[in-house]
Amino acid sequence: MRIKPVRTEADYKAALKRVEALMDAAPGSTHEDELDVLATLVEKYEEEHYPVCPPDPVEAIKFRMEQEGLSRNDLVSMIGSRSKVSEVLARKRRLSLRMIRSLTRRLRIPAEVLIGGAV
Repeated sequence: MRIKPVRTEADYKAALKRVEALMDAAPGSTHEDELDVLATLVEKYEEEHYPVCPPDPVEAIKFRMEQEGLSRNDLVSMIGSRSKVSEVLARKRRLSLRMIRSLTRRLRIPAEVLIGGAV
């Protein structure tokens, strides 16, 4: 096992290739240990070079609506009125704390995602 830091894009690609080759490593083997170390190095590189931005609050609501087969009318009880629902989905009104609590509870969207669109 020869492991080195992942500092460049070339190092990153080589590490990913090796991780792929080790994916079926037997539990408790030296290959599994190598996989664990490489996965940690790859994860650190990705956090620094490919940060994942949290989803947009309105897009998260729309996504959950699609998943659950909900209409705009179904959001009235969570947001307040048909006009407020339209304004929120059109990005003309920001989410209030009350709306965030309701959407989090009823749609199971993490509050951290919705706070990006809060007042």
